[in-house]
Amino acid sequence: MAPTIDRQGYWGRPTSTLEWCEENYVVSFYIAEFWNTVSNLIMILPPLYGAVHTYRNGLEFRYICSFLGLSAVGVGSWCFHMTLLYEMQLLDELPMIYSTCVFVYCLYECFKQENSISLFPIVLLLIFSVSVTLVYLQWKEPVFHQVMYGVLVACLVMRSIFIVTWVYPWLRALCYTSLGVFLLGFLLWNIDNIFCDSLRASRQMMPPGVGVVTQFHAWWHIFTGLGSYLHILLSLQIRSTYLKYRPKVKVCIVTFIGYPFSKIITRL
Repeated sequence: MAPTIDRQGYWGRPTSTLEWCEENYVVSFYIAEFWNTVSNLIMILPPLYGAVHTYRNGLEFRYICSFLGLSAVGVGSWCFHMTLLYEMQLLDELPMIYSTCVFVYCLYECFKQENSISLFPIVLLLIFSVSVTLVYLQWKEPVFHQVMYGVLVACLVMRSIFIVTWVYPWLRALCYTSLGVFLLGFLLWNIDNIFCDSLRASRQMMPPGVGVVTQFHAWWHIFTGLGSYLHILLSLQIRSTYLKYRPKVKVCIVTFIGYPFSKIITRL
């Protein structure tokens, strides 16, 4: 990752094992990486709305956990990029594992009886989460976390593609939109890491308002937050269809960082 900038701020010198490409304490004395921090709103506010809407419709608790898990990742990421402290880094990275395990459970258990609980996958995912946590606390290697997170995402992708190919093909648009948006965020994340020096140099020659567009890690938050939200909708749509709730997804244009997000309307 990018070398640490010596500029000091409210939270002191960074102690995290990762540094991103945004220059530290440029916009605010109290926020280390301003744009990487505020971009997490896309992962906090819409999922909270989704959790409330899911609760009001009397849907299964697992989907409330999915929405709240995504919000927890956004809050943890906010704290991490605001402070660049190691403890806050764990608050960002470990909830990524935990929330994605909830996503995996929901998607792989979508063709079961209503309100049924399968202990075997819960125990398996719990063992996986605890193992990753213990190893990562001892072996502070970010690549290990990234690989473990990638394994969970791969499980979601394979299961999603299988369902929309062989079971509910009319859900391909929602599935591939979610996947495409997430992959776009992943692409920008890699560009931000690989070409950081060039990006920083280009920002010095741009007006501040234009240079913000090159904060690709912030775009990673926006696109992966939106992609993850759409994935929960896909999982909820699959589950509701199987339970014969006659669900439909309604796209609502909402003024939130200029991006639309969807909500699911379920008739019980």
